[in-house]
Amino acid sequence: MTLTGNWSYPTAIRFGAGRIGELPEACAQAGIRRPLLVTDRELATLPITQATLDILEAAGLGRALFAEVDPNPNDTNLAAGVEAYRDGNHDGVIAFGGGSGLDLGKMVAFMAGQTRPVWDFEDIDDWWTRADAEAIAPIVAVPTTAGTGSEVGRASVITNSLTHEKKIIFHPRVLPSVVICDPELTVGMPKPITAGTGLDAFAHCVEAFSSPHYHPMSQGIALEGMRLVKEYLPRAYADGGDIEARGQMMSAAMMGSTAFQKGLGAIHAMSHPIGALFNSHHGTTNAICMPAVLDLNAEAIRERFDMAAAYLGIEGGFDGFRTFVQTLNDRLGIPRTLSEIGVTEDRIDELTRMALQDPSCGGNPIVLTQDNLEALFRRCL
Repeated sequence: MTLTGNWSYPTAIRFGAGRIGELPEACAQAGIRRPLLVTDRELATLPITQATLDILEAAGLGRALFAEVDPNPNDTNLAAGVEAYRDGNHDGVIAFGGGSGLDLGKMVAFMAGQTRPVWDFEDIDDWWTRADAEAIAPIVAVPTTAGTGSEVGRASVITNSLTHEKKIIFHPRVLPSVVICDPELTVGMPKPITAGTGLDAFAHCVEAFSSPHYHPMSQGIALEGMRLVKEYLPRAYADGGDIEARGQMMSAAMMGSTAFQKGLGAIHAMSHPIGALFNSHHGTTNAICMPAVLDLNAEAIRERFDMAAAYLGIEGGFDGFRTFVQTLNDRLGIPRTLSEIGVTEDRIDELTRMALQDPSCGGNPIVLTQDNLEALFRRCL
């Protein structure tokens, strides 16, 4: 199978190896003539970023770069990015990178024309309607990892630098106008990042599939997304130059992000505050929490995962799936405990309080309480 295509779901996507060369056409399609490329500090120094800036410059689009982006992007990063956007008289953003670059880039495009604080647009009720929709700049997204799927998302996760809480900022027009998915951009990912980002995509699919809400389209996408991760993440981890595996994982990442419109759950409710307080890698944190959350939700999700296991070629129904998850984590070098990534027992009360406030709680198949969340954190330590 040739992994090349142009899709229009959930937005315009140019998928295939080498398609980063089409970035100038993608900018024209989005109506961008003076782009600001937003990425993280580490990625800004790598050859793929410099080559992308060369493509822009050769097309007469300049090579403007903003890279003051932390691994867990925050409001300070956002303020600096908005200032750079306005000072450069830009008319659109190229969000480039993993989840941090994509999320921050989308928020720069969103906030550059707003007059209210970013926290006024948190994903609560209809707060998104407070934004001036016409002032949102166009976005072209270029993922360089295969995990968050933020390239096809209508929200970003931003950390409040004062409270250390992660907040989800939502608006329908934050969905990028055009996405370029080029698996060649992911070839240089180190093994730990390949594993962590890939398991982030898996967590999105698992939690969407577990969510009790009615959304059969998301349910189907989540199931196939799990299959792609099962088949291709070990291959991408073993051989970073396996373009087929890299491409299939980029598809799985977009599928996970699309599927979790149905809801997320305790995995993300735990992972968001851990990332905010301990600056841990989001996907790796999700992977550590996943086995314990599956156990918590077992009776509510057993029947549907019995069916999923059969589709995935896993024997033993739900129990076989639960065993597969831990085996996959171990195979990919994921720590078994949160303490191995720096989480300390003295912060459990604070983590529990923050988790209870996380919107992800609403998608868990059983009701999350202070008691069962605290027990989860302690079990994962």
